[in-house]
Amino acid sequence: MSRKNTSQDPFPGESGATGPAQATGPSDDDSVADFGYKPQLKRTLGNFHTFAAGISYISILTGTFQLFYFGVSFGGPAYWWSWPMVFVGQLMVALCFCELAARFPVAGSIYNWSKKLGGPHIGWLGGWMMVTATIVSLAAVALAYQVTLPQISSAFQFVGDGTGKSDAAKNAVLLGTVLIIFTTLVNAFGVKLMARINSAGVMIELIAAVVLIGLLAAHITRGPSAITETHGFGSGQPLGYFGAFLTASLASAYVMYGFDTASSLGEESVNPSRNAPRAILRALCASFLIGGLILLFALLAVPDLTSKKLSVDGLQFVVLSTLGHTIGQIVLWCVVIAITVCELAVHTAGIRLAFAMARDNCLPFSSLVARVSPRFQTPVFPAVVIGLVAIGILVLNIDQPQIFSVVTSIAIIMIYLAYLLVTAPMLWKRLRGQWQPAEGHFSLGKFGLPVNILAVLWGTAMSVNLAWPRRDVYNAAAPFHWYLQWGAFLYIGIIAGAGFAYYWFVKRGRIAVIDSARAVPVEPTPPPAP
Repeated sequence: MSRKNTSQDPFPGESGATGPAQATGPSDDDSVADFGYKPQLKRTLGNFHTFAAGISYISILTGTFQLFYFGVSFGGPAYWWSWPMVFVGQLMVALCFCELAARFPVAGSIYNWSKKLGGPHIGWLGGWMMVTATIVSLAAVALAYQVTLPQISSAFQFVGDGTGKSDAAKNAVLLGTVLIIFTTLVNAFGVKLMARINSAGVMIELIAAVVLIGLLAAHITRGPSAITETHGFGSGQPLGYFGAFLTASLASAYVMYGFDTASSLGEESVNPSRNAPRAILRALCASFLIGGLILLFALLAVPDLTSKKLSVDGLQFVVLSTLGHTIGQIVLWCVVIAITVCELAVHTAGIRLAFAMARDNCLPFSSLVARVSPRFQTPVFPAVVIGLVAIGILVLNIDQPQIFSVVTSIAIIMIYLAYLLVTAPMLWKRLRGQWQPAEGHFSLGKFGLPVNILAVLWGTAMSVNLAWPRRDVYNAAAPFHWYLQWGAFLYIGIIAGAGFAYYWFVKRGRIAVIDSARAVPVEPTPPPAP
Protein backbone atom coordinates (compact mmCIF):
# COMPACT_ATOMS: atom_id res chain seq x y z
CA MET A 1 0.00 0.00 0.00
CA SER A 2 1.28 3.39 -0.91
CA ARG A 3 2.11 5.70 1.97
CA LYS A 4 2.95 8.79 0.00
CA ASN A 5 0.78 11.02 -2.11
CA THR A 6 1.82 14.45 -3.28
CA SER A 7 -1.43 15.54 -4.94
CA GLN A 8 -2.96 18.85 -3.99
CA ASP A 9 -5.18 18.77 -0.85
CA PRO A 10 -8.84 19.15 -1.87
CA PHE A 11 -9.78 20.31 1.64
CA PRO A 12 -7.66 23.46 1.94
CA GLY A 13 -7.32 24.60 5.51
CA GLU A 14 -9.00 21.44 6.83
CA SER A 15 -6.38 18.77 6.60
CA GLY A 16 -5.78 16.63 9.63
CA ALA A 17 -2.62 15.24 8.08
CA THR A 18 0.79 15.72 9.56
CA GLY A 19 4.10 15.10 7.91
CA PRO A 20 6.61 12.58 9.14
CA ALA A 21 8.55 15.21 11.02
CA GLN A 22 5.41 16.25 12.87
CA ALA A 23 4.12 12.82 13.80
CA THR A 24 4.12 13.49 17.54
CA GLY A 25 3.84 16.34 20.00
CA PRO A 26 1.83 19.46 19.17
CA SER A 27 0.61 18.03 15.85
CA ASP A 28 -1.64 15.64 17.81
CA ASP A 29 -3.99 18.57 18.38
CA ASP A 30 -3.72 20.08 14.89
CA SER A 31 -6.57 17.99 13.50
CA VAL A 32 -8.78 19.03 16.41
CA ALA A 33 -8.11 22.69 15.66
CA ASP A 34 -8.85 22.09 11.96
CA PHE A 35 -12.42 21.21 12.95
CA GLY A 36 -12.67 24.45 14.92
CA TYR A 37 -12.37 22.77 18.34
CA LYS A 38 -9.99 23.47 21.16
CA PRO A 39 -8.32 20.47 22.84
CA GLN A 40 -10.36 19.55 25.92
CA LEU A 41 -9.58 15.87 26.48
CA LYS A 42 -6.34 14.68 28.03
CA ARG A 43 -4.04 12.53 25.91
CA THR A 44 -3.16 9.51 28.05
CA LEU A 45 -3.84 6.51 25.79
CA GLY A 46 -1.06 4.57 24.10
CA ASN A 47 -1.07 2.12 21.21
CA PHE A 48 -2.30 -0.88 23.20
CA HIS A 49 -5.07 1.16 24.83
CA THR A 50 -6.57 2.09 21.45
CA PHE A 51 -6.20 -1.49 20.19
CA ALA A 52 -7.89 -2.74 23.37
CA ALA A 53 -10.79 -0.33 22.89
CA GLY A 54 -11.45 -1.65 19.39
CA ILE A 55 -11.12 -5.33 20.21
CA SER A 56 -13.17 -5.06 23.41
CA TYR A 57 -16.06 -3.45 21.48
CA ILE A 58 -16.01 -6.37 19.02
CA SER A 59 -15.42 -8.68 22.01
CA ILE A 60 -15.03 -12.10 20.46
CA LEU A 61 -15.91 -14.08 23.58
CA THR A 62 -19.03 -11.98 24.15
CA GLY A 63 -20.25 -12.21 20.57
CA THR A 64 -19.47 -15.87 19.95
CA PHE A 65 -20.93 -17.06 23.24
CA GLN A 66 -24.02 -14.86 22.85
CA LEU A 67 -24.82 -15.68 19.20
CA PHE A 68 -23.40 -19.12 18.41
CA TYR A 69 -26.79 -20.72 19.07
CA PHE A 70 -28.43 -18.40 16.51
CA GLY A 71 -26.07 -19.33 13.68
CA VAL A 72 -26.32 -23.07 14.37
CA SER A 73 -30.12 -22.89 14.70
CA PHE A 74 -30.59 -21.47 11.20
CA GLY A 75 -27.56 -22.67 9.24
CA GLY A 76 -26.15 -25.65 11.10
CA PRO A 77 -22.37 -26.18 11.32
CA ALA A 78 -21.82 -24.74 7.82
CA TYR A 79 -22.86 -21.33 9.12
CA TRP A 80 -19.17 -21.04 10.07
CA TRP A 81 -18.43 -19.86 6.51
CA SER A 82 -20.32 -16.63 7.24
CA TRP A 83 -17.48 -15.67 9.59
CA PRO A 84 -14.81 -15.20 6.85
CA MET A 85 -17.47 -13.73 4.54
CA VAL A 86 -18.36 -11.00 7.04
CA PHE A 87 -14.69 -10.41 7.81
CA VAL A 88 -13.80 -9.72 4.18
CA GLY A 89 -16.68 -7.28 3.84
CA GLN A 90 -15.92 -5.48 7.09
CA LEU A 91 -12.23 -5.38 6.18
CA MET A 92 -13.12 -3.22 3.17
CA VAL A 93 -14.93 -0.82 5.50
CA ALA A 94 -12.09 -0.87 8.02
CA LEU A 95 -9.49 -0.01 5.38
CA CYS A 96 -11.51 3.07 4.42
CA PHE A 97 -11.74 3.99 8.09
CA CYS A 98 -7.97 3.64 8.44
CA GLU A 99 -7.41 6.38 5.87
CA LEU A 100 -9.92 8.58 7.67
CA ALA A 101 -8.44 7.85 11.10
CA ALA A 102 -5.01 8.85 9.84
CA ARG A 103 -6.30 12.14 8.48
CA PHE A 104 -9.05 13.06 10.96
CA PRO A 105 -8.23 11.51 14.38
CA VAL A 106 -11.02 13.22 16.34
CA ALA A 107 -13.62 12.13 18.89
CA GLY A 108 -16.90 10.76 17.57
CA SER A 109 -15.22 9.59 14.40
CA ILE A 110 -18.33 8.43 12.50
CA TYR A 111 -20.08 11.78 13.05
CA ASN A 112 -17.11 13.95 12.17
CA TRP A 113 -16.09 11.84 9.16
CA SER A 114 -19.57 11.81 7.63
CA LYS A 115 -19.83 15.56 8.28
CA LYS A 116 -16.47 16.24 6.64
CA LEU A 117 -17.21 14.01 3.63
CA GLY A 118 -20.94 14.51 3.08
CA GLY A 119 -21.74 17.86 4.64
CA PRO A 120 -23.66 18.85 7.79
CA HIS A 121 -26.93 17.07 6.89
CA ILE A 122 -25.26 13.72 6.23
CA GLY A 123 -23.00 14.25 9.24
CA TRP A 124 -25.90 14.84 11.59
CA LEU A 125 -27.81 11.82 10.29
CA GLY A 126 -24.74 9.57 10.56
CA GLY A 127 -24.06 10.74 14.10
CA TRP A 128 -27.71 10.36 15.13
CA MET A 129 -27.94 6.83 13.74
CA MET A 130 -24.71 5.83 15.45
CA VAL A 131 -25.37 7.35 18.86
CA THR A 132 -28.89 5.92 19.13
CA ALA A 133 -27.70 2.51 17.95
CA THR A 134 -24.86 2.58 20.47
CA ILE A 135 -27.22 3.27 23.35
CA VAL A 136 -29.44 0.33 22.34
CA SER A 137 -26.34 -1.85 21.90
CA LEU A 138 -25.32 -0.93 25.46
CA ALA A 139 -28.58 -2.44 26.69
CA ALA A 140 -28.28 -5.46 24.39
CA VAL A 141 -24.74 -6.36 25.51
CA ALA A 142 -25.81 -6.08 29.16
CA LEU A 143 -28.28 -8.91 28.58
CA ALA A 144 -25.36 -11.25 27.91
CA TYR A 145 -24.81 -11.55 31.67
CA GLN A 146 -28.05 -13.55 31.87
CA VAL A 147 -26.80 -15.96 29.19
CA THR A 148 -23.64 -16.77 31.16
CA LEU A 149 -23.84 -16.07 34.92
CA PRO A 150 -26.76 -18.41 35.77
CA GLN A 151 -24.92 -21.21 33.93
CA ILE A 152 -21.96 -20.67 36.25
CA SER A 153 -24.14 -20.80 39.37
CA SER A 154 -27.86 -20.75 40.11
CA ALA A 155 -27.04 -18.16 42.79
CA PHE A 156 -27.00 -15.55 40.00
CA GLN A 157 -30.68 -16.22 39.29
CA PHE A 158 -31.97 -13.64 41.77
CA VAL A 159 -35.52 -13.53 40.38
CA GLY A 160 -37.39 -16.79 40.89
CA ASP A 161 -35.74 -20.08 40.01
CA GLY A 162 -35.49 -19.44 36.27
CA THR A 163 -38.46 -21.60 35.34
CA GLY A 164 -41.11 -18.88 35.58
CA LYS A 165 -42.44 -17.21 32.43
CA SER A 166 -40.60 -13.93 33.05
CA ASP A 167 -37.93 -15.04 35.56
CA ALA A 168 -35.11 -14.94 33.02
CA ALA A 169 -36.19 -11.60 31.53
CA LYS A 170 -36.51 -9.89 34.92
CA ASN A 171 -33.21 -11.31 36.11
CA ALA A 172 -31.55 -10.17 32.88
CA VAL A 173 -32.73 -6.62 33.54
CA LEU A 174 -31.39 -6.76 37.10
CA LEU A 175 -27.96 -8.08 36.09
CA GLY A 176 -27.78 -5.72 33.12
CA THR A 177 -28.64 -2.71 35.25
CA VAL A 178 -25.81 -3.51 37.67
CA LEU A 179 -23.39 -3.75 34.74
CA ILE A 180 -24.51 -0.44 33.22
CA ILE A 181 -24.18 1.32 36.59
CA PHE A 182 -20.62 0.00 36.79
CA THR A 183 -19.65 1.22 33.31
CA THR A 184 -21.28 4.59 33.99
CA LEU A 185 -19.19 5.11 37.12
CA VAL A 186 -15.96 4.00 35.46
CA ASN A 187 -16.48 6.28 32.46
CA ALA A 188 -17.44 9.18 34.71
CA PHE A 189 -14.18 8.88 36.65
CA GLY A 190 -12.03 9.38 33.57
CA VAL A 191 -10.59 7.72 30.51
CA LYS A 192 -7.42 6.64 32.31
CA LEU A 193 -9.35 4.40 34.70
CA MET A 194 -11.47 3.10 31.84
CA ALA A 195 -8.35 2.31 29.80
CA ARG A 196 -6.69 0.43 32.66
CA ILE A 197 -9.71 -1.74 33.36
CA ASN A 198 -10.37 -2.27 29.66
CA SER A 199 -6.77 -3.20 28.86
CA ALA A 200 -6.58 -5.64 31.77
CA GLY A 201 -9.87 -7.21 30.72
CA VAL A 202 -8.75 -7.51 27.11
CA MET A 203 -5.51 -9.23 28.16
CA ILE A 204 -7.52 -11.76 30.17
CA GLU A 205 -9.95 -12.21 27.26
CA LEU A 206 -7.17 -12.78 24.73
CA ILE A 207 -5.31 -15.27 26.95
CA ALA A 208 -8.55 -17.11 27.72
CA ALA A 209 -9.48 -17.22 24.04
CA VAL A 210 -6.11 -18.68 23.03
CA VAL A 211 -6.29 -21.27 25.83
CA LEU A 212 -9.86 -22.14 24.79
CA ILE A 213 -8.74 -22.66 21.21
CA GLY A 214 -6.04 -25.06 22.40
CA LEU A 215 -8.40 -27.00 24.67
CA LEU A 216 -11.07 -27.34 21.99
CA ALA A 217 -8.44 -28.40 19.43
CA ALA A 218 -7.31 -31.13 21.81
CA HIS A 219 -10.86 -32.50 21.95
CA ILE A 220 -11.65 -32.58 18.22
CA THR A 221 -13.75 -35.64 17.36
CA ARG A 222 -14.62 -35.10 13.69
CA GLY A 223 -13.10 -33.78 10.48
CA PRO A 224 -13.67 -30.51 8.59
CA SER A 225 -16.35 -32.16 6.44
CA ALA A 226 -18.77 -31.32 9.26
CA ILE A 227 -18.80 -27.69 8.16
CA THR A 228 -19.10 -28.45 4.44
CA GLU A 229 -22.42 -30.31 4.65
CA THR A 230 -25.85 -28.70 4.94
CA HIS A 231 -27.19 -31.36 7.36
CA GLY A 232 -30.68 -30.79 5.96
CA PHE A 233 -30.86 -27.10 6.81
CA GLY A 234 -32.68 -24.97 4.26
CA SER A 235 -34.73 -27.82 2.84
CA GLY A 236 -38.15 -26.63 1.77
CA GLN A 237 -37.10 -22.98 1.63
CA PRO A 238 -37.43 -21.03 -1.65
CA LEU A 239 -33.68 -20.34 -1.78
CA GLY A 240 -32.67 -23.66 -0.24
CA TYR A 241 -29.58 -23.61 1.94
CA PHE A 242 -28.54 -20.20 0.59
CA GLY A 243 -31.56 -18.64 2.26
CA ALA A 244 -30.79 -20.41 5.53
CA PHE A 245 -27.16 -19.32 5.28
CA LEU A 246 -28.11 -15.66 4.79
CA THR A 247 -30.18 -15.79 7.95
CA ALA A 248 -27.47 -17.58 9.91
CA SER A 249 -24.88 -15.04 8.71
CA LEU A 250 -26.54 -12.47 10.97
CA ALA A 251 -24.80 -14.20 13.89
CA SER A 252 -21.45 -13.12 12.42
CA ALA A 253 -22.67 -9.70 11.27
CA TYR A 254 -23.89 -8.96 14.80
CA VAL A 255 -20.36 -9.45 16.14
CA MET A 256 -17.83 -7.95 13.74
CA TYR A 257 -18.34 -4.21 14.09
CA GLY A 258 -17.24 -1.45 16.47
CA PHE A 259 -13.60 -1.39 15.35
CA ASP A 260 -14.03 2.36 14.74
CA THR A 261 -13.91 2.85 18.54
CA ALA A 262 -10.12 2.86 18.27
CA SER A 263 -10.33 6.06 16.21
CA SER A 264 -13.13 7.62 18.27
CA LEU A 265 -10.62 7.98 21.12
CA GLY A 266 -8.30 9.96 18.83
CA GLU A 267 -8.35 13.09 20.99
CA GLU A 268 -7.27 11.08 24.03
CA SER A 269 -4.54 9.11 22.26
CA VAL A 270 -0.88 9.87 21.69
CA ASN A 271 0.08 10.04 18.01
CA PRO A 272 -3.41 8.96 16.84
CA SER A 273 -2.74 9.47 13.12
CA ARG A 274 -0.23 6.64 13.29
CA ASN A 275 -1.71 4.45 16.03
CA ALA A 276 -5.46 4.55 15.23
CA PRO A 277 -5.25 2.92 11.75
CA ARG A 278 -3.03 0.16 13.13
CA ALA A 279 -5.38 -0.38 16.07
CA ILE A 280 -8.41 -0.68 13.75
CA LEU A 281 -6.79 -3.33 11.55
CA ARG A 282 -5.24 -5.26 14.43
CA ALA A 283 -8.53 -5.35 16.33
CA LEU A 284 -10.49 -6.61 13.34
CA CYS A 285 -7.90 -9.14 12.16
CA ALA A 286 -7.25 -10.52 15.65
CA SER A 287 -10.99 -10.86 16.24
CA PHE A 288 -11.44 -12.71 12.95
CA LEU A 289 -8.61 -15.15 13.60
CA ILE A 290 -9.42 -15.90 17.24
CA GLY A 291 -13.19 -15.98 16.79
CA GLY A 292 -12.97 -18.11 13.67
CA LEU A 293 -10.83 -20.74 15.39
CA ILE A 294 -13.09 -20.86 18.47
CA LEU A 295 -16.17 -21.43 16.32
CA LEU A 296 -14.45 -23.97 14.08
CA PHE A 297 -12.96 -26.08 16.87
CA ALA A 298 -16.19 -25.89 18.88
CA LEU A 299 -18.10 -27.42 15.97
CA LEU A 300 -15.46 -30.11 15.51
CA ALA A 301 -15.17 -30.92 19.23
CA VAL A 302 -18.75 -30.95 20.54
CA PRO A 303 -19.67 -34.54 21.50
CA ASP A 304 -23.06 -34.50 19.74
CA LEU A 305 -23.39 -32.25 16.70
CA THR A 306 -27.13 -32.96 16.50
CA SER A 307 -27.93 -32.14 20.12
CA LYS A 308 -30.82 -29.70 20.55
CA LYS A 309 -28.87 -27.98 23.33
CA LEU A 310 -26.44 -26.75 20.67
CA SER A 311 -29.12 -24.40 19.32
CA VAL A 312 -30.43 -23.49 22.78
CA ASP A 313 -27.46 -23.09 25.13
CA GLY A 314 -24.95 -22.52 22.32
CA LEU A 315 -21.24 -22.28 22.96
CA GLN A 316 -21.75 -22.51 26.72
CA PHE A 317 -23.08 -26.04 26.18
CA VAL A 318 -20.08 -26.93 23.99
CA VAL A 319 -17.58 -25.73 26.60
CA LEU A 320 -19.23 -27.45 29.56
CA SER A 321 -19.88 -30.73 27.74
CA THR A 322 -16.49 -30.88 26.06
CA LEU A 323 -14.10 -29.52 28.69
CA GLY A 324 -15.90 -30.59 31.84
CA HIS A 325 -17.53 -28.58 34.60
CA THR A 326 -14.46 -27.11 36.31
CA ILE A 327 -12.59 -25.92 33.22
CA GLY A 328 -15.87 -24.90 31.62
CA GLN A 329 -16.71 -22.64 34.56
CA ILE A 330 -13.28 -20.98 34.41
CA VAL A 331 -13.84 -20.24 30.73
CA LEU A 332 -17.31 -18.87 31.45
CA TRP A 333 -15.88 -16.53 34.10
CA CYS A 334 -13.51 -15.21 31.44
CA VAL A 335 -16.56 -14.67 29.23
CA VAL A 336 -18.09 -12.58 32.03
CA ILE A 337 -14.96 -10.43 32.07
CA ALA A 338 -15.16 -10.09 28.28
CA ILE A 339 -18.81 -8.98 28.51
CA THR A 340 -17.85 -6.41 31.13
CA VAL A 341 -15.10 -4.78 29.09
CA CYS A 342 -17.23 -4.96 25.95
CA GLU A 343 -19.95 -3.03 27.77
CA LEU A 344 -17.33 -0.56 28.96
CA ALA A 345 -16.07 0.04 25.41
CA VAL A 346 -19.59 0.45 23.99
CA HIS A 347 -20.42 3.00 26.69
CA THR A 348 -17.16 4.86 26.03
CA ALA A 349 -17.87 5.04 22.30
CA GLY A 350 -21.37 6.39 22.92
CA ILE A 351 -20.03 9.10 25.20
CA ARG A 352 -17.49 10.27 22.61
CA LEU A 353 -20.15 10.36 19.89
CA ALA A 354 -22.54 12.40 22.02
CA PHE A 355 -19.71 14.70 23.08
CA ALA A 356 -18.62 15.24 19.47
CA MET A 357 -22.13 16.08 18.28
CA ALA A 358 -22.80 18.36 21.25
CA ARG A 359 -19.70 20.43 20.45
CA ASP A 360 -21.47 21.41 17.24
CA ASN A 361 -24.75 22.12 19.09
CA CYS A 362 -26.41 19.10 17.45
CA LEU A 363 -28.11 17.67 20.54
CA PRO A 364 -30.50 18.91 23.22
CA PHE A 365 -28.64 20.48 26.17
CA SER A 366 -25.47 20.54 24.09
CA SER A 367 -23.59 22.77 26.53
CA LEU A 368 -24.03 20.14 29.27
CA VAL A 369 -23.29 17.15 27.02
CA ALA A 370 -20.10 18.78 25.72
CA ARG A 371 -18.89 19.87 29.14
CA VAL A 372 -15.66 18.23 30.24
CA SER A 373 -15.20 17.74 33.97
CA PRO A 374 -12.17 19.76 35.10
CA ARG A 375 -11.48 17.12 37.77
CA PHE A 376 -11.88 13.91 35.76
CA GLN A 377 -11.18 15.43 32.31
CA THR A 378 -14.01 13.46 30.70
CA PRO A 379 -17.62 14.25 29.69
CA VAL A 380 -19.55 13.10 32.80
CA PHE A 381 -23.07 14.23 31.84
CA PRO A 382 -23.40 12.06 28.67
CA ALA A 383 -21.99 9.07 30.61
CA VAL A 384 -24.86 9.33 33.10
CA VAL A 385 -27.58 10.10 30.54
CA ILE A 386 -26.56 7.27 28.19
CA GLY A 387 -26.49 4.85 31.12
CA LEU A 388 -29.96 5.88 32.30
CA VAL A 389 -31.46 5.61 28.80
CA ALA A 390 -29.91 2.16 28.33
CA ILE A 391 -31.39 0.99 31.63
CA GLY A 392 -34.77 2.32 30.51
CA ILE A 393 -34.48 0.31 27.29
CA LEU A 394 -33.62 -2.79 29.32
CA VAL A 395 -36.94 -2.56 31.13
CA LEU A 396 -38.69 -3.25 27.80
CA ASN A 397 -37.29 -6.76 27.98
CA ILE A 398 -39.40 -7.75 31.01
CA ASP A 399 -42.75 -8.30 29.30
CA GLN A 400 -41.94 -7.62 25.63
CA PRO A 401 -38.95 -9.78 24.73
CA GLN A 402 -39.87 -9.89 21.03
CA ILE A 403 -39.97 -6.11 20.80
CA PHE A 404 -36.57 -5.95 22.45
CA SER A 405 -35.09 -8.44 19.97
CA VAL A 406 -36.46 -6.27 17.14
CA VAL A 407 -34.94 -3.13 18.65
CA THR A 408 -31.60 -4.87 19.16
CA SER A 409 -31.49 -6.04 15.54
CA ILE A 410 -32.41 -2.55 14.40
CA ALA A 411 -29.48 -1.12 16.38
CA ILE A 412 -27.03 -3.31 14.44
CA ILE A 413 -28.61 -2.28 11.13
CA MET A 414 -28.32 1.39 12.09
CA ILE A 415 -24.61 0.93 12.77
CA TYR A 416 -24.14 -0.61 9.31
CA LEU A 417 -26.11 2.31 7.83
CA ALA A 418 -24.00 4.81 9.76
CA TYR A 419 -20.90 3.18 8.29
CA LEU A 420 -22.48 3.57 4.84
CA LEU A 421 -22.96 7.28 5.53
CA VAL A 422 -19.17 7.45 5.74
CA THR A 423 -18.04 5.09 2.97
CA ALA A 424 -20.59 6.30 0.37
CA PRO A 425 -19.66 10.04 0.61
CA MET A 426 -16.02 8.98 0.67
CA LEU A 427 -16.55 7.09 -2.61
CA TRP A 428 -18.20 10.17 -4.11
CA LYS A 429 -15.15 12.24 -3.16
CA ARG A 430 -12.83 9.66 -4.71
CA LEU A 431 -14.78 9.55 -7.97
CA ARG A 432 -14.57 13.33 -8.19
CA GLY A 433 -10.85 13.31 -7.39
CA GLN A 434 -11.42 15.17 -4.13
CA TRP A 435 -10.11 12.67 -1.60
CA GLN A 436 -6.55 12.99 -0.37
CA PRO A 437 -5.11 10.66 2.32
CA ALA A 438 -2.89 12.07 5.02
CA GLU A 439 0.58 12.53 3.65
CA GLY A 440 3.11 10.30 5.35
CA HIS A 441 0.44 8.17 7.02
CA PHE A 442 -1.83 5.27 6.12
CA SER A 443 -2.96 5.28 2.49
CA LEU A 444 -4.59 2.69 0.23
CA GLY A 445 -2.95 4.23 -2.81
CA LYS A 446 -4.21 2.79 -6.11
CA PHE A 447 -6.34 0.26 -4.20
CA GLY A 448 -8.40 3.03 -2.64
CA LEU A 449 -11.15 3.15 -5.28
CA PRO A 450 -11.84 -0.61 -5.61
CA VAL A 451 -11.71 -1.07 -1.82
CA ASN A 452 -14.12 1.84 -1.33
CA ILE A 453 -16.52 0.46 -3.98
CA LEU A 454 -16.49 -2.96 -2.29
CA ALA A 455 -17.09 -1.32 1.10
CA VAL A 456 -20.22 0.46 -0.19
CA LEU A 457 -21.54 -2.64 -1.98
CA TRP A 458 -20.93 -4.78 1.10
CA GLY A 459 -22.57 -2.28 3.46
CA THR A 460 -25.63 -2.01 1.23
CA ALA A 461 -26.02 -5.78 0.76
CA MET A 462 -25.59 -6.62 4.44
CA SER A 463 -27.97 -3.82 5.52
CA VAL A 464 -30.65 -5.33 3.26
CA ASN A 465 -29.90 -8.83 4.57
CA LEU A 466 -30.10 -7.64 8.19
CA ALA A 467 -33.36 -5.76 7.62
CA TRP A 468 -35.12 -8.42 5.55
CA PRO A 469 -38.53 -9.07 7.19
CA ARG A 470 -37.90 -12.63 8.35
CA ARG A 471 -40.51 -13.79 10.83
CA ASP A 472 -37.96 -16.17 12.40
CA VAL A 473 -35.78 -13.18 13.31
CA TYR A 474 -38.23 -10.38 14.05
CA ASN A 475 -41.38 -12.21 15.20
CA ALA A 476 -40.39 -15.78 16.02
CA ALA A 477 -43.22 -16.55 18.45
CA ALA A 478 -46.91 -15.77 18.67
CA PRO A 479 -48.61 -13.34 18.71
CA PHE A 480 -47.55 -12.43 15.19
CA HIS A 481 -47.70 -8.75 14.21
CA TRP A 482 -46.82 -7.17 10.87
CA TYR A 483 -45.14 -4.23 12.60
CA LEU A 484 -42.68 -6.59 14.29
CA GLN A 485 -41.85 -8.53 11.12
CA TRP A 486 -41.35 -5.27 9.23
CA GLY A 487 -39.83 -3.63 12.28
CA ALA A 488 -36.46 -2.86 10.68
CA PHE A 489 -37.97 -0.69 7.97
CA LEU A 490 -40.69 0.75 10.20
CA TYR A 491 -38.69 1.66 13.28
CA ILE A 492 -35.53 2.77 11.49
CA GLY A 493 -37.75 5.03 9.39
CA ILE A 494 -39.33 6.46 12.53
CA ILE A 495 -36.01 6.92 14.34
CA ALA A 496 -34.29 8.48 11.33
CA GLY A 497 -37.32 10.56 10.34
CA ALA A 498 -38.05 11.88 13.83
CA GLY A 499 -34.40 12.63 14.45
CA PHE A 500 -33.90 14.40 11.15
CA ALA A 501 -37.12 16.37 11.68
CA TYR A 502 -35.68 17.60 14.99
CA TYR A 503 -32.48 18.57 13.23
CA TRP A 504 -34.22 20.25 10.30
CA PHE A 505 -36.79 22.27 12.21
CA VAL A 506 -34.95 22.90 15.48
CA LYS A 507 -31.20 22.72 14.94
CA ARG A 508 -30.70 23.57 11.26
CA GLY A 509 -29.10 26.97 10.98
CA ARG A 510 -27.92 26.77 14.57
CA ILE A 511 -25.24 24.14 14.03
CA ALA A 512 -21.96 25.73 15.07
CA VAL A 513 -19.16 25.03 17.50
CA ILE A 514 -20.36 26.08 20.95
CA ASP A 515 -18.36 28.73 22.79
CA SER A 516 -16.93 26.38 25.41
CA ALA A 517 -15.46 24.11 22.71
CA ARG A 518 -14.41 26.69 20.11
CA ALA A 519 -10.73 26.96 19.29
CA VAL A 520 -9.24 30.29 20.26
CA PRO A 521 -7.43 31.73 17.25
CA VAL A 522 -3.80 32.46 17.86
CA GLU A 523 -2.99 36.10 17.29
CA PRO A 524 -0.11 36.50 14.86
CA THR A 525 3.08 37.82 16.39
CA PRO A 526 3.70 41.35 15.10
CA PRO A 527 6.99 41.86 13.27
CA PRO A 528 9.70 43.54 15.31
CA ALA A 529 9.91 47.28 14.95
CA PRO A 530 12.66 48.39 12.60
